[in-house]
Parts: sequence; C-alpha cells; structure tokens
Amino acid sequence: MLLTDKTAVIYGAGGSIGGAVARAFAAEGARVHLVGRTRETLEAVATHIQDIGIKDAEVAVVDALDETAVTEHLARVGDVDVSFNLVSRGDVQGLPMTDMPVDDFLRPVLNGVRANFITARAAARRMAERGSGVVLTLNSGSAHGSPMMGGTGPADAATDSLVRNLAMELGPRGVRAVGLWAAGIPETLTIEKLGKVNPDLNEAAIQGILDHLSSLRMTRRNPTLAEITATAVFLASDHAASITGTFVNVTGGMFPG
Repeated sequence: MLLTDKTAVIYGAGGSIGGAVARAFAAEGARVHLVGRTRETLEAVATHIQDIGIKDAEVAVVDALDETAVTEHLARVGDVDVSFNLVSRGDVQGLPMTDMPVDDFLRPVLNGVRANFITARAAARRMAERGSGVVLTLNSGSAHGSPMMGGTGPADAATDSLVRNLAMELGPRGVRAVGLWAAGIPETLTIEKLGKVNPDLNEAAIQGILDHLSSLRMTRRNPTLAEITATAVFLASDHAASITGTFVNVTGGMFPG
C-alpha cells in the first residue's frame, strides 16, 4: 500500500471529493484525520471507512479559516505526513464580473488563500522539523481564463502561486507542495452542490456544462472521481518524492500544464 503508516489530515473531508480522498488514503494504509465544519458529514465518511473494514478515522470539527483552531488541532494530531486542503471557498458563478457584487467576487479569493495558507503553514512547520511531508491542494485550473466564473479564476491563480512559492521555500527542508487541477467531475456536479454556486442551473444545464467541458479536453471525456483520488494518492506517496512546485493536470488536458 502506498501510504502505509502515513498520517494524513484532510480539510473539507465531508465533501464529495474530500470524502473520496479520505477513503482512498485510508485504503492505501494512511491514518486519516477528517477535518471540516460539519460533524454529520465528517462522521458519515468515518463510518463508511470503518464499515468497509479499512481502519478507524479521526473526526475533528475545525474551521480552516481559524488559525488558532488549525494549529491547536495539529498539536493534538502530532506528526503529519500529508496535509490536503479541499475546503469550499464560497465561489459564486454564472454572472458577468461587471454585474457581480464585490463581496461575491472577493470571497473565494480571500477564503481560498487564507485557508490554504493557514493549513499549509501549520502542517509545514511540523513537517520541516522532521524533514519530510507533502502539502496538497486542489483547484479548477481556471486561472488560465474562464468566463462567467466570477472570483474562481483569481482564487485559483492565487492558490497556484502560493503552492509554487511554498515549494521553493520548503523544498530544502524536505517538504513538498503540490496541487491538482480538476474540473467538471460528473459525480460531484449535482444540482444541490452547484445550486450553492449558481442557483439558476437545472439538470439540463448541468449536462450541457459537462458536454461542453468534455469537448474541450484532449481526451474528450471528463475525469472521474476515482481518477482524481488515485492521482492524489500517488502525489501523497513516496513514489512522487521528486514532484513539487507544480500542479498536476487531471482535467484531461483542458488547460496547459
């Protein structure tokens, strides 16, 4: 197993991607700590991990935007090998930027940078003391330009830059920083989830989005959740020990790497 005896802290573990990553990490031998703001969703993931006979998972209600709460939680966890930030940022989409309220535009930028910086810094400090570890994050790759996405593109751009700068500072201390670009995962694009971002969407509109995205990809198909989690497992493992300071493109080539 690729992550045997590694301790992984997953922020946003109650979400669809976070839960899938947690299950995949646990299946590969990691001790997983499920972190988020809603206990019910976290415990549902923990129960599933236990029910399929992998191993126990620790649950902690922590706001990734709260510097003190994140630091105190990691102090209780102890040594950390993998920190993966998958928290939601409050993106609002579906409007031209000229019609978008300032707060809606800035929210994903400010929340995304704050959460990623707080969680990465707290974990990296502990990792650097031991000379090993990996900080992971994920965004949609929209920094390259996507219309009607509001603050999503600028938020992604800020995260891209943060990861690269972290990697340059942390690399000499044995710590890696890596990201994944992933957008248009069919299993996660439900009306319930997308309605929080764009309330005007319906089933037909979502299918139209998926069809459009697949047509833009080199592979002409959208990535699956299993492919995303398999890539995350690899990047968190020692097999990816030479990969840092970059984003792995799991969008099917929709954006330049």
